[in-house]
Amino acid sequence: MKTVIVLGGYGGFGSRLSRRLAADGWSVLVAGRNGDAAAALAARLPNARPLVADRNADLTPLLEQHRPMLLIDAAGPFQGSGYQVVQACIACGVNYIDLADARDFVGGIESLDAAAREGGVVVLSGGSSVPVLSGAVIAELGRDMDDVRQVSISISASSRAAAGASVAAAILSYVGRPVRLWRGRRWQQETGWHMLRRERYRVSHRRPITRVVALSDVPDHDVVPQMIRGKPATVFRAGPEFTVQLAALWLASWLVRAGWLASLSGLSKWLQPLQKVTSYFGTDRSAMAVELKGMAGGKPLVRRWTLIAEDGDGPEIPTIAAQLLANAVAEGRLATGAGHAAGKLALEAFDRHLDRLSTFREIVEEPYVPLYRRIMRTAFDTLPPSVRDMHQLIGDAGAAGTATVRRGRSPLARLVCAVMRFPPEGAHSLHVAFEEHRGRERWTRTFSGRSFTSELSQCGAFLCERFGPMRFHFDLPADPSGLRMAMRKWSIFRIPMPLALAPRSEAREWGEGEDFCFDVPIALPGIGEIIRYTGRLRRL
Repeated sequence: MKTVIVLGGYGGFGSRLSRRLAADGWSVLVAGRNGDAAAALAARLPNARPLVADRNADLTPLLEQHRPMLLIDAAGPFQGSGYQVVQACIACGVNYIDLADARDFVGGIESLDAAAREGGVVVLSGGSSVPVLSGAVIAELGRDMDDVRQVSISISASSRAAAGASVAAAILSYVGRPVRLWRGRRWQQETGWHMLRRERYRVSHRRPITRVVALSDVPDHDVVPQMIRGKPATVFRAGPEFTVQLAALWLASWLVRAGWLASLSGLSKWLQPLQKVTSYFGTDRSAMAVELKGMAGGKPLVRRWTLIAEDGDGPEIPTIAAQLLANAVAEGRLATGAGHAAGKLALEAFDRHLDRLSTFREIVEEPYVPLYRRIMRTAFDTLPPSVRDMHQLIGDAGAAGTATVRRGRSPLARLVCAVMRFPPEGAHSLHVAFEEHRGRERWTRTFSGRSFTSELSQCGAFLCERFGPMRFHFDLPADPSGLRMAMRKWSIFRIPMPLALAPRSEAREWGEGEDFCFDVPIALPGIGEIIRYTGRLRRL
């Protein structure tokens, strides 16, 4: 009989995985430091035995004694963990899978590839909802896309889902810490548990779920840009059922970001009891969504896969990937070597198991019309190709080039430049990151390391550009030479202001070969020129 050791086999996820593997005919050794807990679970499962084991100790004697086909590490936490368990498995000729969601741990497993091949074993890290299920969904949604521009993933768990100490430690390890993201066609740094977003999960004929989610650090941030055509920008967010829980961690994250605390990991012993208290007031509904934005047949579109789990079945989902991978190992369907588990399973492999749970899934597809095309309509097609391409935005994009900045000479002009965080005078390298969300575009312009951002949206027939509380409405007259931005009205805190007091700015955009060229002058009545920046960009 095929034998598997499940480290942490009586924990929140481990117990579910042990039960699934036992039902599949595996002889399961339920392992962990708590022998009584292991024995209690093993007594309830067929073909199961308890085993006392510590993942932080040398497991070589234990592996030599029991000679399992496979070891699955469901214990964690994997943040900051070494590879001693994996190395012991390779040395003893034992296949290895884990449920790690720690980005560095999963990404670093490839360093053991040569040893795993030489030992003739399969070593797979990240055998859980991310990056395996998420990767399978992404592959399905992007199957016929020519170019995937953006991937957004989010998970929101029920407050009644039993989260173990390792899950709490994993979350707290990145709250307030730097998180590296591929966005705007380059690597950028954001803050863990920031980038909050209200997510609405919809599946036909089910009551939708609305939750707030925040940036979490997972392997997908590295894996997806590497594996998916177009090298899409990728963001993963997660959140609890109650916004107050998320908000409390968000507030605490500023202590880490400011450097007053090195990490919130020390709070993990408090997070679990608090989660148990809130579980009395929550529901048993969890959700997951994966959204792709890109081009198919030359047209922009959005595809979204949504899963809603009810009746407390949400915590079952992270264990399905490991179950499927374990059976693939037993059947000899996986090549030897070490690496992350993304891409090893197709989405259809999950369907049979998800159908047995109280889960409801749906894929929806919607065409998308970029902002400038919506406003300009047929005039958009008259633009030079480089200008048209710059504004054909869906999801995420980036451009790079050079710019020259000239600031106004008066003291008031310099004060305005300082308040608005405009770039200093001179020649600059320029990067512009574009992000589209729900029809709005966010432009972040970085002049030699100094950034400022504005948000663009449609307001009736006008393009509206917002800088903080100020909104400026523009006409976009265009011809084959390019377009202009002609201001028609403006407001502060949505209070209409006299046009005579408006900043004077009639920006121009035109094409020169493959270059997108621009000239943006800004002046104020009574002050004169504030700033003028000119330059050229190319899409990355």
